[in-house]
Amino acid sequence: MEFGFSERKTTEAAARLLRLAGGEMDLIVLLKLLYLADRRALVERGMPITGDRMVSMRKGPVLARVYDASKGKWVGMPSWHTFVSRPKDGDPDKPVQLLQEPPADGALSDYEIDLLAQVHAQYGHKDKWDLSELTHNFPEYRFPGDSVLPIDPRVILKSEGKSVEDIAWVEDLARTARAAVSR
Repeated sequence: MEFGFSERKTTEAAARLLRLAGGEMDLIVLLKLLYLADRRALVERGMPITGDRMVSMRKGPVLARVYDASKGKWVGMPSWHTFVSRPKDGDPDKPVQLLQEPPADGALSDYEIDLLAQVHAQYGHKDKWDLSELTHNFPEYRFPGDSVLPIDPRVILKSEGKSVEDIAWVEDLARTARAAVSR
């Protein structure tokens, strides 16, 4: 199941989380908070915020395009570096900084802005290793070794008690979202 990826919403979500943290946070914390927000939005409304692909990596689940953009590897997300700095010296253990305030009239809905604030309030104070451990315990996570494994959103939905009908509805919603983005 794939959703329509929104670069704009993704970068605005990252900028909002950084603003809530005072303008700076560890890159791994930002990656985990974005994953947690997408996961929660998927469960609550059947649609993640970013539409990014979820993957299992050694340090836990992350959003694939966001991870690549944070490493400077994905050119299809140019606005990422308008809002989010690279970690100092390219070291993923160093913090990233907010470069530009998120737009007041941006692409995020009120629900998404509130959800990001709730995720930050609940998890933003945790350090990267606590967040990594937390996400390792999610039912969708599988240890990939030195590789990357895709996460099927159906596994998340099922683990959160969604019915077969609910999951089918989310699949239809995902197809519609993908079609809208591709136009």
